[in-house]
Amino acid sequence: MSPDRPSQRSWRRSAVPRAGLTTAGVVDHALAVVDQQGVGGLTLAAVAGRAGVATPSLYKHVRGLPELRTLLGIRVLEEMADRFAAAVMGRSTDDAVAALLREYRAYATEYPARYATLPFDPLHNPGQVTAGTRLMNVFLAVMRGYDLQGSDAVHATRRCRAVAHGFVDIEVAGGFGLPEDLDETYEQLITMLVMSLRAQTRSTVTLPGNSRSANLPMA
Repeated sequence: MSPDRPSQRSWRRSAVPRAGLTTAGVVDHALAVVDQQGVGGLTLAAVAGRAGVATPSLYKHVRGLPELRTLLGIRVLEEMADRFAAAVMGRSTDDAVAALLREYRAYATEYPARYATLPFDPLHNPGQVTAGTRLMNVFLAVMRGYDLQGSDAVHATRRCRAVAHGFVDIEVAGGFGLPEDLDETYEQLITMLVMSLRAQTRSTVTLPGNSRSANLPMA
């Protein structure tokens, strides 16, 4: 018996798919890989190793790494939508905005690697549009508390997203080096957004140097 035969048998045993492995299970393993190794560590081999299967076995569930990334983005969008919806449940206007933005930061700092997989424009990705729309609808529901509809609500949602993403992106990267309290800074940003939403009217103004008219908060 050759000395490498036991290891070959062992490899064959490990290559047998685990009973019950599903596409959702593959995404679960992919999330774990991302959490532990970062986005750069996401490979089919790494996911297969964690799932206890041979890499080719994953093709029964995903067509390749691009599709797995798409599914991972969907899962992250769904997780965020679930958490954000729970955070604003029973709240309205200022209270809802504060809860929404605090939960946004909480998710991004708790799962920075997952957050890094968040697709920036899921509404134009056929595979992610449903999950992306669900997440956006949480924001739009909060904006309705201020009687903001249509384009006004979209602009308000963009402001919230830009502030929250900009802050957590710098925070996760360790870009706030001064000793002042980050929680206090973030609460100031929330207050700024709340004030802009309270004050928003349908008055149209044109900023100097900008030929475009826009609906802006008017104090």
